[in-house]
Amino acid sequence: MSDEMNVTPQADKVKTGITKTKALADGLTNAVADTYRLVFKTHAYHWNVEGPMFFSIHHLTEEQYNDMFAAADVVAERIRALGHLAPMSLSAVMEMSVIKDLKETPSAQEMVEDLAKDHTTVARRFHELITLAEENNDPVTADLATARSAFHEQAAWMLRATSK
Repeated sequence: MSDEMNVTPQADKVKTGITKTKALADGLTNAVADTYRLVFKTHAYHWNVEGPMFFSIHHLTEEQYNDMFAAADVVAERIRALGHLAPMSLSAVMEMSVIKDLKETPSAQEMVEDLAKDHTTVARRFHELITLAEENNDPVTADLATARSAFHEQAAWMLRATSK
């Protein structure tokens, strides 16, 4: 059995008519990185939020991090379907993500505003991926990126509405 388990993951050629699969995989890798960073940040705010809006923010952030956690798997599997390897280290995820931590412990208001800003940023990165996918004959990645962008746009709107 040990011979069967001695397989190292490798990139593959995929011949479905998609061009520039490496560029697409890189864009999807950025999406996985952003998603994981935002999952953690959202979860941390979920754990630590306090104040009169506790329940609402606690519940909203739980819905959001659960959605993003499941989405990370779908995005990573798209990278594999394009013949490339998904990220395999947390340090790579940290390096590739545009999501950053605040320097100080935020108030509930700052948490909501920070998450809204991050969701907007991630939605923009998905918009860029949609364009790249369309330019390289990859409607599957374009559809996936469109759905994820819609989620992040809605999350940003809900957080902005909460922060008023």
